[in-house]
Amino acid sequence: MQTDTLKGKVALITGAAGVLGLATTRALLADGLSVVMLDLNQDKLQALAAEFGDAVYPVAVDISDYNALAAAHQDICQNFGPVDILINNAGILSNNKVRQTSPAEWRRVMGANLDGAFYLCHLTVPHMVEQRWGRIVNTCSMAGKTGGVTAGTAYSTSKGGMASLTFSVARETAAYGVTVNGIAPAYVKTPMVTEQLTEAQRQELLSQIPVGRFCEPEEFAHVVRFLVSPLAGFITGEIIDINGGLHFD
Repeated sequence: MQTDTLKGKVALITGAAGVLGLATTRALLADGLSVVMLDLNQDKLQALAAEFGDAVYPVAVDISDYNALAAAHQDICQNFGPVDILINNAGILSNNKVRQTSPAEWRRVMGANLDGAFYLCHLTVPHMVEQRWGRIVNTCSMAGKTGGVTAGTAYSTSKGGMASLTFSVARETAAYGVTVNGIAPAYVKTPMVTEQLTEAQRQELLSQIPVGRFCEPEEFAHVVRFLVSPLAGFITGEIIDINGGLHFD
């Protein structure tokens, strides 16, 4: 893969201490990028930063808090460099359907899954537009297309919003050399599958997935690598499915 032109660029990954975020961090570091690891889990971030060294910059912040995020973004720009590549990956799961979803849960899920992504687009796009190059990759979900097989109303709606955010920002920034795309995974080997679904639910899902297995985190990271690479410079406003044939559209 042609990645030489990415060396030295700064990528910001939210949910970086989680399974998908960590796989993506490792992949982008291998391509020579510097990585801002943004997550709520400060202890885990510090441990990972010690492992990765100076190529990463750990930032513990609540992305649903705009003021805190704006202050963190200013610190990143001043002390590590402006963000060239944004990976909006942070997210939390709710399996509650509409009748069981409280207003508080709705706001909590929207804050983590959608608000933070918008805030970071708002903060990072001006630099990308000014330099006439940038990459944004949003972690969407099959649930945003299907209404959620096992996922609840708030989660599915937040991921549908992520797809619309992808389209809107892609339309706005395409003329400036900025591409904005989404990835819609289904049932990756993360705690959302391994811990928040029952064994019976997992076996039922496996029986429906044509390839007969769950997605590996590294497979998600490979798609991120492609979308931020020069090979994908003519792709924008696209949502790429990674679901093993579970859903076609």
